[in-house]
Amino acid sequence: MEERKTVLITGGSRGIGKEVALIYAENGYNVIVNYVSDKTDVTGLKKELEKKGITSLIIKADVSKEEEVEELVKQAIEKFGKIDVLVNNAGITRDNLLMRMSKEDFDKVIEINLKGTFLVTKAVAKYMMKKRQGSIINLSSVVGVTGNAGQCNYAASKAGIIGFTKSIARELASRNIRANAVAPGFIKTDMTNVLSDTIKDSINNQIPLKRMGTAKEVAELIYFLGSEKSEYITGQVINIDGGMVM
Repeated sequence: MEERKTVLITGGSRGIGKEVALIYAENGYNVIVNYVSDKTDVTGLKKELEKKGITSLIIKADVSKEEEVEELVKQAIEKFGKIDVLVNNAGITRDNLLMRMSKEDFDKVIEINLKGTFLVTKAVAKYMMKKRQGSIINLSSVVGVTGNAGQCNYAASKAGIIGFTKSIARELASRNIRANAVAPGFIKTDMTNVLSDTIKDSINNQIPLKRMGTAKEVAELIYFLGSEKSEYITGQVINIDGGMVM
């Protein structure tokens, strides 16, 4: 029987990250989920994952802190011996208009979203290079492509992820490691569920397909990019946004 593959998902305890964890588990991957908040209940997720017949590992770590990232990856390698797929999903927002945005809010978003992606990728890539295989999927956003008023910090971090992804795709291709970015548009999440029907209608009217996407739809794309079915795709940014950005 072929050895199980292993995926590491940062920020994987809810939303898109949780759906990514579930879809990889459904497809027979062992799953490592990273989370950061003490308030996060991960016991239910672990049970849900292991019902699918795989082994899971749930690890608390702040991706913006190098020593915590090194410990996260060390535990993952000790448990499974390898990481075949990395999904850099951890991210935060601290929205405000430019003139009202604090330096602290700018720095925090860059630290988690962009620096965190760098630190986790660097830590995992050395093991992928030894195996001469791997797939890295980084979560960007359509905002990183188009910009958005009130989100200069978030847009900068997500645009940075696009440049970072293209650069490492060039660096790592000779070791048979692929790197791609996924740029979601409006996706149904806990954050969008609290919006009024008027605001939801306004958002849907901006989208050619006239609806928000689902976390599962994004997860399906991320699974495809981690699988053998996308072995000739690297250095790409794939928008999943119902046609918002064409």
